[in-house]
Amino acid sequence: MKQPISGYDGAMLGRTYDNQLCSVARALEIVGERWTLLILRDIFFGIHRFDEIQASLGIARNILTTRLEHLVDEGVVERRPYKGNRAEYHLTKKGRDLWPPLLTLMQWGDEYYTEKPPRIIKHRGCGGRINNTLACRKCGKPLRYRDLDWEWGPGADEAARASTEAA
Repeated sequence: MKQPISGYDGAMLGRTYDNQLCSVARALEIVGERWTLLILRDIFFGIHRFDEIQASLGIARNILTTRLEHLVDEGVVERRPYKGNRAEYHLTKKGRDLWPPLLTLMQWGDEYYTEKPPRIIKHRGCGGRINNTLACRKCGKPLRYRDLDWEWGPGADEAARASTEAA
């Protein structure tokens, strides 16, 4: 019998993927839990303080602490001093390099699960929207993380908009 490319032997996957010879499985070790992706989304969109992330997500403090510690340990996020004993969380290069899959996932969700997108991603250079190949629709330039701006879209509720104004 031919061995599958992934190294999967037919046994049910556990919570870790050490036996998987696959970069997707290995990446899931870091970002494959839903809270982790939502934490990264919030940091991508400018929410950096623990209490703000916790309020945005409605996540239990202990779960947020665990997820943030994991992201810091993996070098995806860095903890920076803020005020007193407080901290802010910022993306490292490794974290910023996750923007293409996160934005692609967001676009997929906008396409299939909402009539009106809650956020609009734009090219900082010309204001054009981002296409599904992560290039600017207006000028055609391939976009990098630092080339992006965002604004609330027609699907954003008033609570989301107010949370940005309060921050």
